Amino acid sequence: MRRIATTLALALPLVLALVLAASLTPALAQAASFDCAKARTADEKAICANRPLNDKDVRMAQLYEINRKTLAMGGRGALEDRQREWLRDRRTCGGRRVCLNRSYDQRLGELERGLDRIYRAGPF
Repeated sequence: MRRIATTLALALPLVLALVLAASLTPALAQAASFDCAKARTADEKAICANRPLNDKDVRMAQLYEINRKTLAMGGRGALEDRQREWLRDRRTCGGRRVCLNRSYDQRLGELERGLDRIYRAGPF
């Protein structure tokens, strides 16, 4: 237990720096987490064409990276597996914005709960 607390304490500055950097980045400088010029699938094209979806995609990518960097190896592998699964599920939405919004809202919730475990782990 002490080892976990020490690891989290060491990771906290990185997490805070990433969150701060993400919040200070001007919104207009952000783009989808993938190259919109290379968007091939209907879901990617819809995300690139719709600013709110694009913003959710950026937020999802930020939260995913923060979670990935703060997890130990076993947890990181499970997170990566879940991300690949989510991307496959997202693709089934095609260009339907309602479906894409719902998919992003669900994934953002999962990733935010992942950060909650860090916050609960200690006094920072």
